[in-house]
Amino acid sequence: MQTIRIRFRIALTADAFLRHYQGSARAVIVRAEDGRRIQIPAVNLRPFLLRDGINGEFELTLSEHNKLLDIRRL
Repeated sequence: MQTIRIRFRIALTADAFLRHYQGSARAVIVRAEDGRRIQIPAVNLRPFLLRDGINGEFELTLSEHNKLLDIRRL
């Protein structure tokens, strides 16, 4: 199975993330290093939420059918 890896950076305060996670907008949109806009369900970013928010560089792994397989902090 072929996978697709996409890297992106995110800097989101805890309050801003919780508005996405609890509100009507259930996704976070980020710009990948290659310029693509990626929409990620907020629930998939929850494990990375710290007291000061979600910050850092991440790598998203998708299946060949664009199904989310993994997100990891780099």
